Amino acid sequence: MDLSNSNTAKNLEAAFGGESMANRKYLFFAEVTKKLGMSELSKLFKETANQETEHAFAHFRLMHPELVVDDAKSLTEKQKKAIAARCLELAVEGETYEYEIMYPGFTEEARADRDGKAVAEFETQEAESREHAEMFRKATHNFGLLTNVENHHARQYTEALETLMVNQPHRRKQMTTQRHKNGFAVNVR
Repeated sequence: MDLSNSNTAKNLEAAFGGESMANRKYLFFAEVTKKLGMSELSKLFKETANQETEHAFAHFRLMHPELVVDDAKSLTEKQKKAIAARCLELAVEGETYEYEIMYPGFTEEARADRDGKAVAEFETQEAESREHAEMFRKATHNFGLLTNVENHHARQYTEALETLMVNQPHRRKQMTTQRHKNGFAVNVR
């Protein structure tokens, strides 16, 4: 599918957002109706939420065909890692947007509206989004999914630090180097 048409891309993103929101809303309704003792209604909300998830997934597959995996056994390890790395990249992008732009803006507006509960909620979510982004960044490194460019920069950084340590012997004990399959991670203490 050609997503160069910006209207189609925007519509898919809006549809994905709408279906995703419906899923979460219906799961909330399922929880509420279960607490009210309405198990059949709760079941209906859960089943519909699952259908909304499938709708959202269909839209997301069109938005990101590079992530569609029909037969994982037919993929090379390199292809599998590239797909996983792309998933992490999108996750980091989303969480970073939330803590850098979305929640700070929402917090500012809630303050202007003098809605203390909303301010507290948005600040909490901003902090959690920051944590989530960091977890995904760490996963990128822990699972050896650094891109070639990142590996190149990591090696250059390591070499520069090692040169610095050689030229400053009193700092050698402060540096520890951990080698990973796809590059170097350096901790300076």
